[in-house]
Amino acid sequence: MARKLKKSKKKFKEVPVSKLRWTCGADVFKFKSTKNLKVCNTIIGQDKAVKALRMGLDIEGVGYNVFVTGAVGTGRTTSVKCLLEEVGKKERIPDDKCYVNNFANPDMPRLMSLPAGKGKLFKKDMDELVKDLVKSIPLIFESESYQNQRNKLVDKYREIEKKLVSGFEKKVKKQGFILVQVQVGPFSKPEIAPLVDGKPASIEQLQKLVGKGEFSEEKLEKLTKKRSQLNEELGNIFRETRSIEKKARKELLALDTDAVLPFIKQNIDEIKEKYHKRELNKYLDEVRSSLLENLDLFKGKPEEQTQTVAGLPAPQKDPFLDYRVNVLVDNSDTKGAPVVFETSPSYKNLFGTIERSLYGSGQWSTDFTKIKAGSILSGDGGYLVLNALDTLIQPGVWPAMKRALRNRTVEIETYDPFYLFTVSALKPEPIKVDLKVIMIGDPFIYHLLYERDEDFKKIFKVRADFDWEMRISSKTVKEYALLITKVCADEKLKPFDKSGVAAVVEFGARVAGRQNKLTTRFNEVSDVLREACYWAEKAGSDHVTAKYVEKAIEERIDRVDLVEEKIQEMIEQGSIMIDTRGSVVGQVNGLSVYSTGEYMFGRPSRITAKTSVGRAGIINIEREAQLSGPTHNKGVLILSGYLRGKYAQDKPLTMSASLCFEQSYGGVDGDSASSTEVYALLSALSELPIKQDLAVTGSVNQKGEIQPIGGVNQKIEGFFQVCKARRLTRTQGVIIPAQNVGDLMLRKEVVNAVNDGKFHIYPIENIEEGIELLTGVEAGIMKKDGTYPERSVNYLVDRKLREYAARWKHFSAPGTKEENK
Repeated sequence: MARKLKKSKKKFKEVPVSKLRWTCGADVFKFKSTKNLKVCNTIIGQDKAVKALRMGLDIEGVGYNVFVTGAVGTGRTTSVKCLLEEVGKKERIPDDKCYVNNFANPDMPRLMSLPAGKGKLFKKDMDELVKDLVKSIPLIFESESYQNQRNKLVDKYREIEKKLVSGFEKKVKKQGFILVQVQVGPFSKPEIAPLVDGKPASIEQLQKLVGKGEFSEEKLEKLTKKRSQLNEELGNIFRETRSIEKKARKELLALDTDAVLPFIKQNIDEIKEKYHKRELNKYLDEVRSSLLENLDLFKGKPEEQTQTVAGLPAPQKDPFLDYRVNVLVDNSDTKGAPVVFETSPSYKNLFGTIERSLYGSGQWSTDFTKIKAGSILSGDGGYLVLNALDTLIQPGVWPAMKRALRNRTVEIETYDPFYLFTVSALKPEPIKVDLKVIMIGDPFIYHLLYERDEDFKKIFKVRADFDWEMRISSKTVKEYALLITKVCADEKLKPFDKSGVAAVVEFGARVAGRQNKLTTRFNEVSDVLREACYWAEKAGSDHVTAKYVEKAIEERIDRVDLVEEKIQEMIEQGSIMIDTRGSVVGQVNGLSVYSTGEYMFGRPSRITAKTSVGRAGIINIEREAQLSGPTHNKGVLILSGYLRGKYAQDKPLTMSASLCFEQSYGGVDGDSASSTEVYALLSALSELPIKQDLAVTGSVNQKGEIQPIGGVNQKIEGFFQVCKARRLTRTQGVIIPAQNVGDLMLRKEVVNAVNDGKFHIYPIENIEEGIELLTGVEAGIMKKDGTYPERSVNYLVDRKLREYAARWKHFSAPGTKEENK
């Protein structure tokens, strides 16, 4: 049969060595090392995202907050920080915010706004006021002048009371009675008692004497009547005495007020002159009135400190609490608009809280000085940056955040998800806020919120999407050099010379997976910079050169390629069966990519096909074993469509064929092996052997066109390692889709092998090119009569399918006997 085959005379095109890897020449840089470059904070490769961010920051309308999306490591947070610092420093500094006592309604503390830096000064002034009053007012009350006036006033009213009481006592005594003090519990009270034999006696005692006949009942009645009259007069005396005491207290208060008012007024007026704010002046007038009403605070002695159950000193309530100032937001050190990055967006951290204290009585209590601001208030007048996932998982935060952004107000309240009953009756005055929220998250979270939360699109009207790659140009290459310079300056790394910078740029292209792109996943690039610097330091070099960058990349791979090494060992030992020499019918080396999360690598897989007469069509063994993913299933269905369109236009496709990824037990997905499966089927049908020194990757459509796939570099390198371990034969190579040539960024080892003619990479565009490469036999183009050239691959496949159709027809015909087999 081999003598009859129509050998392919086509010279197959190989990928030129120059296109196997994009290189960045060190001569494109005009500097000796990054030490010669100026450090700058340029945002690299994110023009589109920066444009969206700037628009969101510039528009003042409600809802123009920004949601930043993009892959992790693309510099979202760093870029946002850089841009906000640039924009924020040009804007005005927002006011300080303070809570003070509301004398009219203590449960609703009053909000006070003061120019930036004035809040803590006002607090200091009020503390100094209290301190001065505590020190000076007692001295005023202890002064000789005050004491003389007070004593004179006290003596005056004591004399009036004394005359009133002594006159009544004389009257009582004249009528045969006397005023005595009777003990009632801990207190004593005056009472009128009749005199009997010159001694006071109670009515109860006289009633007993009457019962014994020792005292006249008539005389008792007269005494009782007189006593009642005197008691009425005693009541009038008491009322008159209380009136006198009231007048005395009033005059004493007036005396106290007159004594301290000038001092209090002088101190308060000094504070007013510092601020010139109507709202603050009104508050200070209320402070003055309250102080005058509570002058006793300056006369009493401090309370002794109590202890808690644990024996620790219990906090005591500040007697001058009403005159304190709680500085909620202090912008004294702020330059421009505040930029707040909240890394732990709990309800308390975002919206603030009202703290509580356990006093000596064992009760929890709170006051306006324990109101604490959250990040929203700290960022008022500026910007608040949040991580979307961290924010969404916190209980109660997302609904409250939406409410705050819609209404532009924040209400601080006690929030404790583990405490069922609130201990605070405080309801602080709501605070108006004006800030931009920049939320950073991945595209999945953005789309989920956009589709499921009707409020989301109203409060986050701008999306800034960060790209994971950027086009290679002279500008972007130079920007990479600036990035390296900045990281070196920020982290005090050794400078990179030209070759080192060029090697880093090439690494950026490798990560991007395209010859015309550079990755913008700068966290990965920065890690290579740090590690290259480490190896340069170990070698005692003053500069980081390409050698140390390549060493860093090799070591990074070496740390995480254990699984790849184990698989390679199994292939070399023959546990995983892969042929790299000879030819086999119905067997092709496919290529797949494995990922361990941090590392991707390629490896060959044996794909086999078996065919027979039947009507089952193509049986995907992986699917039957439930090891096949939906994309792989789709690929098998597509190749079924290709076979029907190619070979079943003049006859039924009466074939049963099975396809299998041999020694695959962990599941298969993706359609990158669909062309490989076509080649295995064509080989099984034509009975032409497939070259085992070639591996294949590429998906196929129903027209037989080869489509690009992912992971092309890893797949080529995976097969190269297997061939290298068994010795390169100069015939080995990989067949790839022509569209993937632009994705090649192969390791230098592979490029060198291709350059030396030891390894080959073939780009193809259709199934015909691939099957000719794999079999060495001409594919065969259909002639006008619908047949194929004899001895071509398509001829042999078509002939086998006709044989299958005839056999099926024969066995399906009525009356067919078993012996006719």
